[in-house]
Amino acid sequence: MRLPPLVALVAALATPAAAQTDPQRLSDTVRTLASPEFGGRSPGTAGEKTTIEWLSGAFRKLGLEPGAADGSWVQRVPLIHTRIGAGTISAGGVPLVQGTDVSMTTVRGDAHIAIKDAPIVFVGYGVSAPEAKWDDFKGVDVRGKVVVFLVNDPDFVAQPGEDAVGRFGGNRMTYYGRWTYKYEEAARRGAAAALIVHDTDAAGYPWSTANASNGENYDIVRAADDARVPLQGWLSHEAADRLFASAGLDLARLRVAARSAAFRPIELKPRFSADLPVKAERIESANVIARIPGAKRADETVMFGAHWDAYGEGPPDASGKTLRPGANDDALGTAGVLELARQFKAAPRPDRTLVFALWTGEERGLLGSEYYAAHPLYPLARTAANLTLDILQTGGPAKDVVLVGAGNSSLDTLLGDAAKAQGRVITPESASERGLFYRADHFSVVRRGVPSLLLMALGGAPDLKAGGREAGQKWLDGYMACYHKTCDAWSSDWNFTGAAQDVDLFFAMGRQLSKAGVWPRWSAGSEFLAVRNQSATERR
Repeated sequence: MRLPPLVALVAALATPAAAQTDPQRLSDTVRTLASPEFGGRSPGTAGEKTTIEWLSGAFRKLGLEPGAADGSWVQRVPLIHTRIGAGTISAGGVPLVQGTDVSMTTVRGDAHIAIKDAPIVFVGYGVSAPEAKWDDFKGVDVRGKVVVFLVNDPDFVAQPGEDAVGRFGGNRMTYYGRWTYKYEEAARRGAAAALIVHDTDAAGYPWSTANASNGENYDIVRAADDARVPLQGWLSHEAADRLFASAGLDLARLRVAARSAAFRPIELKPRFSADLPVKAERIESANVIARIPGAKRADETVMFGAHWDAYGEGPPDASGKTLRPGANDDALGTAGVLELARQFKAAPRPDRTLVFALWTGEERGLLGSEYYAAHPLYPLARTAANLTLDILQTGGPAKDVVLVGAGNSSLDTLLGDAAKAQGRVITPESASERGLFYRADHFSVVRRGVPSLLLMALGGAPDLKAGGREAGQKWLDGYMACYHKTCDAWSSDWNFTGAAQDVDLFFAMGRQLSKAGVWPRWSAGSEFLAVRNQSATERR
């Protein structure tokens, strides 16, 4: 009897096999999850329902146990979903066009945003870091004002002799450089709105990516004392230049001034106004969680994760396509987690409990993983490590593995051992200025002290066995042209062998981490070491 495609694929996943990832299984899973039936896997849509049911069924067929509360496969994640409607945004009376000059969203549930003639304050990089002896605010009150930030850190392009040199990791982005930090800082200080000046090099992605939201946003439902800024978004480089010029200021000169510890906020003459309707709704999304209980230390866990969500339907592209299927980002990571579950289920029972987490809302700000980190199903203090897959290369087998966030923890050593066993070497990421370590789901538990490692192909061109680094760069450039777009779709031209290699690295690491007594450590000087140390007595 010939099984229907989805049933056949789940059955294939459940077939016992040697602990080696099958590239064809990866391809089949990606092709399924990126198909029109799944609707682009956006939270709160029919595509989510299809996705959750399919993933839960896949784990069930693999023989895993439900990993959420009360014997469920899902951890419910309450979200707020917002979309800004047609309205007006202006600075100094000059309209700012949504999608061209600005890309604005809100994560508040207010039905209307009304900001009238609010002062605009340029706060440089907006960094408040006592440990680095850096404060861009200098006590200036920005309550009710619109704060404008530069993206990335003060030392991103700092020149020799400037104060910022070496304060924030050099060319490597820290959390202070991330847009999430800047929005959070604006909210903490009571700002009415936050605008980040977009620059492709400093942000790590083009305007088309920053503008991908189309006025739509999501957030987890938060407590009243954890409010977000009412209006947030990006200001295009060109619009920023015009805005500052209208105030008699040269933004290029101010970029240099912002790299000085003596920088003080500057209030611009133009005032900011916005009159925007907002459609807001509460929705319930879900993380899909499965587990393999530990035989000796069931109260200790090792976590493997990826995100199941993508961008769903969007505005038509040049060819009229609207579905953004997220085949590599991150149906491929999801397929990898399913492969890990298959392999570990076929292996001897681990000492520790293995948790396989497929997150919602990553594309909207790491929301599913953040909800889990705030409401953990397994104690974070006794979570030995988190290993996350988010975008793997499909150019073919590689001679190396690109390591994002090199030097953060002792997990680097485990990865190096696993890579050596494959005849590969570690190459540190070449694009550390993109802040990739702070842009994937593992970061939600990293902030709570859990040592974590991310495999993400955006960290640099792989050294492919066929064609070397040049071929790897060609693959990377081609993928980036489709990042978050309709063309991130499954293709028969993709070579999943390299992705399978990377999944096998995590299997090898997981085997070591699943053993009792193995506790990865943050490196000395890590910003996450102190929070991990606070729970040291809970680990045996």
